[in-house]
Amino acid sequence: MEQNMFCYQCQETAGCSGCTRMGVCGKTPQVAAMQDLLIWVTKGLSAVTTQLRKEGQDVDRKINHLITRNLFTTITNVNFDNESITAQMEETLRVKDGLLSRIKDRELLPEAALWTGTASDFSVKAASVGVLSTENEDIRSLRELITYGLKGLSAYTKHANALLQEDEETDTFLQRALAATLDDTMTADDLVNLTLETGKYGVQGMALLDKANTQAYGNPEITKVKIGVDKNPGILISGHDLRDLEMLLEQTQGTGVDVYTHSEMLPAHYYPAFKKYDNFKGNYGNAWWKQKEEFEAFHGPILMTTNCIVPPKDSYKDRLYTTGAAGFPGCKHIDGEIGETKDFSPLIAQAKNCPPPTELEQGEIIGGFAHAQVLALADKIVEAVQSGSIKKFVVMAGCDGRAKSRNYYTDFAKALPKDAVILTAGCAKYKYNKLNLGDIGGIPRVLDAGQCNDSYSLAVIALKLKEVFGLDDINELPIVYNIAWYEQKAVIVLLALLHLGVKNIHLGPTLPAFLSPNVAKVLVDNFGIAGIDTVEKDMKEFGLL
Repeated sequence: MEQNMFCYQCQETAGCSGCTRMGVCGKTPQVAAMQDLLIWVTKGLSAVTTQLRKEGQDVDRKINHLITRNLFTTITNVNFDNESITAQMEETLRVKDGLLSRIKDRELLPEAALWTGTASDFSVKAASVGVLSTENEDIRSLRELITYGLKGLSAYTKHANALLQEDEETDTFLQRALAATLDDTMTADDLVNLTLETGKYGVQGMALLDKANTQAYGNPEITKVKIGVDKNPGILISGHDLRDLEMLLEQTQGTGVDVYTHSEMLPAHYYPAFKKYDNFKGNYGNAWWKQKEEFEAFHGPILMTTNCIVPPKDSYKDRLYTTGAAGFPGCKHIDGEIGETKDFSPLIAQAKNCPPPTELEQGEIIGGFAHAQVLALADKIVEAVQSGSIKKFVVMAGCDGRAKSRNYYTDFAKALPKDAVILTAGCAKYKYNKLNLGDIGGIPRVLDAGQCNDSYSLAVIALKLKEVFGLDDINELPIVYNIAWYEQKAVIVLLALLHLGVKNIHLGPTLPAFLSPNVAKVLVDNFGIAGIDTVEKDMKEFGLL
């Protein structure tokens, strides 16, 4: 079979081995090639910045932001626009070539740091620098695991940067680690150590974003979110960028246009700062993969601030806008750099001429159980554990997706004993957050900490419970981990948990295709990583039956 591309970074990759003709996500071979080259060129730029720092020279934070944006651009379902990716490549090469003139010692720089070219050279070069250019299967697996973790880390730092929070140490590590994936002297053991170090900085990056979000918008609090609609026309905002939401809410005041969240933007309702906007109405729809029917029914403009974009139908393509790292050919893009105010007036003008959304459902969902809120309930939770009312916490964070096998997580939630509480973050929650699972002594049985970006809360909660119960090992807690993964932000969450010492994490619906048998064995033997089986078997495995 002819191979036009190779990509295996997401859970839905073809045959759980790799997309070779067209991305399951909708990514074309051309876009896949440009993303491969963008990553390679960005690794080259990172080698240059790393060498500059070794020589005692400063690196401008704008370059840190460029590298972060480049990585974010290549996360699954973010950017499908070949033109915008090519433009980023050209900018990256210009920046890199300018920095090269400052390097005193170029001797140890890799080819990616020294190569330059024009758009006419890109497709030829891309063919030689993709994932499969690393021949050794285990080295390739570890390099990709690190790269995907760094892509996830870039998401955290980019959102923090949008709120004017910086962490030079994290940026320095990210670039050093990227450069290291080009270093052929790195052994498998070296790369395993770098993988765990990536997890360390994953925790640091998540902490930075948590600080940025809570300082800007307050600590999330228990909130009931309406899932019906009102009678005004609306704008639907999806993705993860809270600063984009803030700007949109400010600009829609007094316009007669309501704002609804979709998918990963749902947790915005939990922040106190957003509750002052009377046109901030509720959440519309479900997880990202149901976009086609839900965006059709919404009728008004949709703003995609990050991933996850499903290639749109022509019927609503003219209502789909992108911003930040997101992009799709034929969709209008709203520009705006860090610290700038974006102009959302085109969306508002279009919304005024659109009918209101079609109501998909009625009712409310409850969330807002980030670490500050859960710790405020600590006495109540400890009492429930000590009395036996709560016997297990089940971390079911992560991602949702299209595969029917993901119905496992709905069935698993339904089958949980009544003395088990789900801790969640990410869009995986849509598999069970509308089920009537009840509560335990007033504590809901689904505690939603927020976006996948908010998985830090789950780590903080676990560490606090370890302290409260006076335990020496986090694995002694009555917590089990049954995590659904899809893309690279889930990868950095996994690496962060491994860094914190968490063991026996189950990943599903499948283990990552980018784990070679030997690398998978290292994770199994050292950390107890496992896949999922049937609900009944896994219940027994977790000690829930």
